[in-house]
Amino acid sequence: MTNSAHTNGVYPAFKKDGTPYYRASLTYRRKHVSLGSYDDSKTAHAAYLEAGRILSDPTIKLVSYRGEQKSTLAFEKWVILLNFRDNGLYIGKPIYLGQKMFFYYLTPTKILKFDLDDLFYFSSHKIMCRGNHYFVADYGMQVNIANRYGIKNYAVEGRDFLFLNGDPLDYRRENLKILNAYHGVTEKKKDTVLKGSTLSAKTKYPYKASIHLKGNYVIGHYHTPLEAAIAYNKAIDILLKNGVTKKFQPNYIEGMSPKEYAEIYSNLKISQKLIHYGKPNH
Repeated sequence: MTNSAHTNGVYPAFKKDGTPYYRASLTYRRKHVSLGSYDDSKTAHAAYLEAGRILSDPTIKLVSYRGEQKSTLAFEKWVILLNFRDNGLYIGKPIYLGQKMFFYYLTPTKILKFDLDDLFYFSSHKIMCRGNHYFVADYGMQVNIANRYGIKNYAVEGRDFLFLNGDPLDYRRENLKILNAYHGVTEKKKDTVLKGSTLSAKTKYPYKASIHLKGNYVIGHYHTPLEAAIAYNKAIDILLKNGVTKKFQPNYIEGMSPKEYAEIYSNLKISQKLIHYGKPNH
């Protein structure tokens, strides 16, 4: 077969500079499926034949993939074709549908799991990976997928949230437990006895609010995470009033009237170091 020969499933094309290349595609269940672009017609035809085998042979599974050296099609295309064959739904992302969930294959071994409720979103957003963080491009910005589940960018697993089954790739809602939904709030772990009191520090004021200003500053210790979250907001207001220009993300408090918020806000005590931070002679 020469590069100029016309072959089933192979279509010649040209780059802007006139360089030829070859597109491979096929039609399956009345759906036109693109198989990618290749430098020569022989490779493009091999991709076409491989896709045909995947779609026609039910014994071929994802575990049949043997790597880029032995496969013309990329692994992502394998996932797409097998899902189309087995589940009758063409999705242009490496998604395979399961029972009440779906799998998003970043690699043959790195597989994210989601509820079916998230299928529409992730079928139109490509997931990218940087270390153990997963992002999508949304309106030109990189958005951490964990944010969809109430996990903040600064959150630490074990402190702010948990994967209940121990699988950090399982983003099904039943597997996620949010321990702390607020900026700057942590729950104390040590059970230190307060001087002159029979109650422990953890029992009496189990939540700490802190803020980062060239190092961490403790705002105060509070009865509830809600109080600590509002104290964090109050600290931001104080720092802005003192001329601090650093931008902080305040906590969004739901289900509370302005009057209730203002009452808690006004009664919360804030560290004197923060109250005077940024003022002259301090």
